[in-house]
Amino acid sequence: MDISQIINELGEDREYYFNAVAPPIMQTSNFAFNKVADLSKAFENEMGGYLYSRGLNPTVDILRKKLAALDGAEDCLVFNNGAAAIFAGIFANLKYGDHIVSVKAPYTWVQRMFDVILPRFGVTATYINGGKIENWEKATQPNTTFYYLESPNSWDFAIQPIKEVAALAKSRGIITLIDNSYCTPLYQKPVEMGIDIAMQTATKYIGGHSDTLGGVLCGSHAMMKKIFDSEYLNIGSGIQPFNAWLMIRGLRTLPARIERITKSTAEVVQYIKQHHKVEFLLFPFDETFPQYELAKKQMNGACGLFTFALKTDKRESIVRFCESLQHIMMAVSWGGHESLVIPKCAGIQPGDFDGSNREHRYIRMYVGLEESKYLIADLEQALAGI
Repeated sequence: MDISQIINELGEDREYYFNAVAPPIMQTSNFAFNKVADLSKAFENEMGGYLYSRGLNPTVDILRKKLAALDGAEDCLVFNNGAAAIFAGIFANLKYGDHIVSVKAPYTWVQRMFDVILPRFGVTATYINGGKIENWEKATQPNTTFYYLESPNSWDFAIQPIKEVAALAKSRGIITLIDNSYCTPLYQKPVEMGIDIAMQTATKYIGGHSDTLGGVLCGSHAMMKKIFDSEYLNIGSGIQPFNAWLMIRGLRTLPARIERITKSTAEVVQYIKQHHKVEFLLFPFDETFPQYELAKKQMNGACGLFTFALKTDKRESIVRFCESLQHIMMAVSWGGHESLVIPKCAGIQPGDFDGSNREHRYIRMYVGLEESKYLIADLEQALAGI
């Protein structure tokens, strides 16, 4: 299906809502029935119709259909945020005594789940450098039931060989989940590569305006039904109708925003990498990136997010640079209209900062929708001050 059809038409039965161009927000908590038999059917299979908006809702369903089609998946569930989506996707597929193989240094709340929550239920995790398939093979134990991937991740953009990992997992009956937030389905389609569950934080590029949160799981209908009937309904972490409507609005401009951000990012990256005060830069589609060939092989593009380090081992210089920026804001997340930076040292106590540790000096930048010349000028004046 063409992307324009998905974004502008799929799931939008306008004749049912007065031919309105923009779909209505079905801001209702529950739905009425005329027949007891129909109510009984809804109780038996809540994913088969509308009963209570903790489960399905017409506005949310429009978004589900569009996101599933973008991922090339059979079905989709949308959550209040990315952390909730990951939690449900993993927890629904584990039992006591299971073992997980995960990429090292995963998203903060994933690692908290693996290190703090799951051990209380007898589940263990092993962290690996996921860039080589042999590392997955070596880490897999007889009780391994789940692989967790982030490709690329959101700091050093480490990439995994997705097709190979998916094939290994299928040969051993292991479920796979990947965080695809960096690429979105426009630049990478993990389901087509054999991944069971493709996750993305819709807060970022899907929403696109830094005004709502959302998390997405896409996969087979059977997998989504399994998650829906347990964690989705039980925890009550599904997205609300108004937030879903904002996501639909964001989807309308997703290709245009991604195209502009991609172009601007390339220009800002070229400026940063040649600056005499910059030591190194990490960006999947830059020729100096360690996994450049793999990135080009399995990603259709890269945009928005990159990391660099200044030629300094002093925390004070990093702080001065970040605080000198006049237009690029300092904040977490990415994917909105505004450009952002975040220094790794913000999460490290000053006394623990080690200037010889490469990662401690990371500065992550997100390129938004501003003109690249505008951003470069801001970077230039901040760099001049250190």
